[in-house]
Amino acid sequence: MDSISSKITFEYKFVSDKGIISNRDKSDVPTILAVEATLTIKINNELYFETELAILEFYKALYEWKNRVTDEHTPEFHYYTIEYDDYEDGAILSLIPFSNKARVKSIWAEQDLYNVFDLDYIVREFIQLEQNLKRDIENYFGIELKKFIKHIPLMKGPYSDDY
Repeated sequence: MDSISSKITFEYKFVSDKGIISNRDKSDVPTILAVEATLTIKINNELYFETELAILEFYKALYEWKNRVTDEHTPEFHYYTIEYDDYEDGAILSLIPFSNKARVKSIWAEQDLYNVFDLDYIVREFIQLEQNLKRDIENYFGIELKKFIKHIPLMKGPYSDDY
């Protein structure tokens, strides 16, 4: 075996009240950004990342990235927020593919952990996170994300490809 297989788990908990948003708020950017969840990422069962995020903004970043993934190409994923503007050291959360592997990086990491992943595995996990978020956001808040998606702001940082 030439490398250690890393495992990643994503957990999130909505911290905003269910009534904070409805479908009639689809273009209300301050309301969209007020919807928050705590996102926790564990690598090999060790805490790597945990913070409250504007969860619809994070969802849109994942959604846009997922739509750019093809069988031949996995683009880098970078999540920035308009609520934070010091990106000198990088994105809040990134997925950096190289060869048939990838690393997860965060400027807000709780600790520096070995995290080289098989590319197919980590792409599946990030796509599954996007699908789970969509389902759970829609169920918890009673909204249809397709009505919101074009209105959710998306911050592009200095390391982002054009999407």
